[in-house]
Amino acid sequence: MSKNGLLIVISGPAGSGKGTVVKLLREMLPDLGFSVSATTRSPRPGEEDGVQYYFMTRDDFEEALAHGEILEHTVYCGNYYGTLRSEADRVLSAGHDLILEIETDGAMQVKKQFPDALTIMLLPPDGKTLEARLRGRGTETDDVIKTRLARAREELGLAERYDYVVVNENDGAEKCAALIREILSAEHHRSPRMRDTTDSFFNE
Repeated sequence: MSKNGLLIVISGPAGSGKGTVVKLLREMLPDLGFSVSATTRSPRPGEEDGVQYYFMTRDDFEEALAHGEILEHTVYCGNYYGTLRSEADRVLSAGHDLILEIETDGAMQVKKQFPDALTIMLLPPDGKTLEARLRGRGTETDDVIKTRLARAREELGLAERYDYVVVNENDGAEKCAALIREILSAEHHRSPRMRDTTDSFFNE
């Protein structure tokens, strides 16, 4: 089997349950790699560089971005947030799979730099279920919910660019995580990723 790990990207609209599913997946697969993100925001009390985030100046982040050293990034509240390519390389070269829970824009950025990355879009069963989940939170206004639903339509338009689409049924997070675990197992046994095994089969 290939020595390098598999880069896994999971995206999905707000309300798809991706955070819960990824948490369960990490519990099922404790060897999944963890990547420390970079940001240009200031550290909060108790935060350490290289632990919660790599804290960078805006100039340093933009320079890294210009040199292709940022795997994916976004801007939130005026600050950059992103995944360092060096972090991904560190985890993958150690033979560990790396899972990134990121938005569709970030996923497309990752695919440009890592064409072999495995992309999975997580969806609720249907639009009505998505809206019910968002309203069930009781924390968002109608305008916010409408914005999130509009964004979900945009994200759904990118579904065909993902390798897999997985439906997260109501109360089905564990089953959904188990299905993704099966997908990962199958991906590890694709013939290109088994090249080390086949090439060395008759070596003494």
